[in-house]
Amino acid sequence: KYLHYYFTAASGKGHGVHSPFVFDFIQHILNDKKQYDCYSKIEGHREKLRATNKIIEVEDFGAGSTVIKTNRRVVKDIARSSLKPRKYAQLLFRMVQYYQPVTVVEIGTSFGITTAYLSHGNKNATVYTCEGAASIAAIAGETFDAMQAKNVEIVRGDFNASVPSLLSTIPTVNFAFIDGNHRKEPTLQYFQQLLNHSTASTILVFDDLHWSSEMEEAWFAIQQDPAVTLTIDLFFIGIVFINPDFKVKQHFTIRF
Repeated sequence: KYLHYYFTAASGKGHGVHSPFVFDFIQHILNDKKQYDCYSKIEGHREKLRATNKIIEVEDFGAGSTVIKTNRRVVKDIARSSLKPRKYAQLLFRMVQYYQPVTVVEIGTSFGITTAYLSHGNKNATVYTCEGAASIAAIAGETFDAMQAKNVEIVRGDFNASVPSLLSTIPTVNFAFIDGNHRKEPTLQYFQQLLNHSTASTILVFDDLHWSSEMEEAWFAIQQDPAVTLTIDLFFIGIVFINPDFKVKQHFTIRF
């Protein structure tokens, strides 16, 4: 799948891209190679987590927000398997820095590495991040303290309840990163819930588009939604714009 993406995607340099908005995105965000101050600090903290031998109890939520079982997990194993790779976490930082959203929502905190990047992208924003497992949220809280991510608010609890509850308290969402549940129905549910709180400038970013056929179906459904005017597929993440100024719906697959 990735090879197909790589050989069929548009150039990551912007050649042949006829949308001025997308060309601007490629030039100023995708290809921004500057090493920002927060990069080394956050990556240093990631390495600490990847070396932490502490064992934690992680809840698994079943239907109706009930905890169906707890698993004993080692912090470093979660850090190695679940944290968004540097390349993509830093891309999210650059998007927030460039577009300057003031209300940011993240569904799926994990240990807070990506959240820290979102926080540093615009220190005047409020970043609401949702995490189901209490022990993981506690470690994320330590990340935010260490990274001085003072504009982050953690929303704890099963997403079925916590996401609608959070959205009922904030009128609009300017930017959202959805990395919480890699199944079709929940992904489409988050999309609709966020859409109800969106403006013309809202940007939605979905993780692991091609992780499974279910996620690909969800991504296809999102692309077809009448509210969506532009999507960018970077294989591991998909970016959704709902700006009505884009008169013709366009989908771009770009090599990154």
